[in-house]
Amino acid sequence: MKKALVVGLLASSLAVLIGAAPVTAKVRIKLATILPENSPQFKLLEGLAEQWKQISGGEVDLVLYGGGVQGDESDVIRKMRIGQLQAGALSVNGLTDLVDEFSLFEIPLFFENWDEFNHVLADLTPTFQQKFDEAGYVWLTWGHVGWVHFFTTTEVERLDDLRKLKVFTWAGNEAMVQWWKANGFKPVALPYTDAVQGLKTGMIETMIAPPLIAAQMGFFEDAPYMIDVGLTPLIGAFLVQKRTWDKIDSAYRDRLLTSAQAVGKKLEGQTIFLEETSINVMKNNGLKVLAIRDSEHSKEWLDAALKFADQMRGGMVDAQIFDQAKRSRDAFRKANAE
Repeated sequence: MKKALVVGLLASSLAVLIGAAPVTAKVRIKLATILPENSPQFKLLEGLAEQWKQISGGEVDLVLYGGGVQGDESDVIRKMRIGQLQAGALSVNGLTDLVDEFSLFEIPLFFENWDEFNHVLADLTPTFQQKFDEAGYVWLTWGHVGWVHFFTTTEVERLDDLRKLKVFTWAGNEAMVQWWKANGFKPVALPYTDAVQGLKTGMIETMIAPPLIAAQMGFFEDAPYMIDVGLTPLIGAFLVQKRTWDKIDSAYRDRLLTSAQAVGKKLEGQTIFLEETSINVMKNNGLKVLAIRDSEHSKEWLDAALKFADQMRGGMVDAQIFDQAKRSRDAFRKANAE
């Protein structure tokens, strides 16, 4: 009941009402995502599908599969590669399977706030567009989901408290598993779609997710403690196979791209509100926010994050993209210093 209430309140906060056009599709694009079908993000994708029908006069049919019905993101990518799917709305985990450099956005505490994150993302977008193109995909827009937090089954205060708990990590990302282990943690690799059950059975005791996703998928019901330190913004992207995109009449492509980017901007603008709303709803349903940021132990968390970032440069994260991002971030901080 709590999960249904949360999802209902979130979905009602964002409505996209666009009239449908008759479908006589010449190009069918099947898109899969792990986003819940009743989530605000998925509702925006549904609106985009209707827009594409209208723009193309029904010649482009965007068919959506939400809630992980096509499998985890590794399954979605495999199906895209063999042509069973033509598009994906993917998170950072799936995007790193396509472009290694995207692991930049897994670095904890690399960004301090939305403004500097969005500045760096804008600077790096042309680089990632080229990387996706080389991998055989057309980048259409980014998808903001919110800051990633730890959700735990028991109350934690020190970093060593977290090390005692079994921590979720994405199945298929062996480098991340080894990184957690090397730093004294207990990672458990699972498909994201199995995380809710993993919390219920005790297979994992710590989930890593944005509050919006935690509310939508019900993570907070079994992991009712959230650490207030946001690790990194969770960024996603809407990608289409290049060979499929090229089948679309060139007269439509620019307008389809513009409509997709407008959806990305709309989601970006809604993210802060949706994140605050989801936290408040979860708190009203039993979530306890652990105040680590301003506690006497905050320095050990920050020091660990800085150490992790140094370890990741040149290993998990390409040194060139790391340095490019750091230059952009530091220039932004200098320009906006009080």
